[in-house]
Amino acid sequence: MDVVLEVVDTFVGDQLYAKLLPAGSAPYDFPHHANATAQPISTWQYKPSTQMLYLEPSEAAYMSAWPRDNIFRQFTSLFLVTWFFGILNYFVFATLSYIFIFDKKTFSHPKFLKNQIRLEMKQANMAMPVMAICTALTFVAEVRGYCKLYDTTEEGPGRWYDYAQFPLFILFTDLCIYWAHRWLHLPLVYKHLHKPHHKWIMPSPYASHAFHPLDGFAQSVPYHVYPMLFPLNKLAYVALFVFINFWTILIHDGEYITDNPIINGSACHTAHHLYFKLGSYNYGQFTTLWDRLGGTYRKPDLAWFNKKTKMAKETWESNMKEMEDIQKEVEGDDDRQYVAAEAKKTK
Repeated sequence: MDVVLEVVDTFVGDQLYAKLLPAGSAPYDFPHHANATAQPISTWQYKPSTQMLYLEPSEAAYMSAWPRDNIFRQFTSLFLVTWFFGILNYFVFATLSYIFIFDKKTFSHPKFLKNQIRLEMKQANMAMPVMAICTALTFVAEVRGYCKLYDTTEEGPGRWYDYAQFPLFILFTDLCIYWAHRWLHLPLVYKHLHKPHHKWIMPSPYASHAFHPLDGFAQSVPYHVYPMLFPLNKLAYVALFVFINFWTILIHDGEYITDNPIINGSACHTAHHLYFKLGSYNYGQFTTLWDRLGGTYRKPDLAWFNKKTKMAKETWESNMKEMEDIQKEVEGDDDRQYVAAEAKKTK
């Protein structure tokens, strides 16, 4: 994330910190000539975060009491960047998914909640700043060198690893998230952390980030652990973070394009939201591999892949009977307000 931090500092951060936290008289070496310009003294020296990018710092980079390598400045910047781009990514991609992919017939499903879209957005907006704080702490550790991020092929294991790092990252994080997700379904943990995300029986793309903030961060920890244990290219790391957020939205879009036996897509994740008992199904994030090995894989209903039967009353009733039994077993009384139930009351 030092690449992101350098870009932000160059175009926004340096000027902002110089204005809000200007350096005192001590950090400056005033020249003897009255017409000469005062030159700031700073122990920080510019070093590009990557050989692919060179951004010459302006004078403002040396004019703050918090230079670029100040840990408090780094944390503050990374927190704001994580929060801002988290919100931007969420609303842009979730909205695009909602407009172009999400099946609007889902609104008629008996388990779609009253004001669900608004509630999902509210939950996500409440979670993001807390998740950003937790995430920024790990980013600071990465920026300050407590990881194995590298810049060029020569600094890494070799050309082969430039390609291998992507499937290795997916497999490792998928395994870790699988077990983190299973832990979140333990009764005591589920009640306090994971239940808010399972409020959405029939999720929309806006449910992708609508969870308890510690739940969201717990499932993101593997993404930070990987570069602390294994080499990972800096720019690949940034690209993977964008992909992760995009993927999280895709598996909540409710559009079951293909019945793929390997990919843990939207249909697999919908099965997880419907059948969420202890020891339930489809805990994986990217693949079905660990669910198959762990005995928790559940093949999505074939009816979901047919546009005629996907939203048929018979399909809904079949899904709901099992789901309601699980809901009573796991949660007890159901405090959700469903659109269908509210509509009946008004008749």
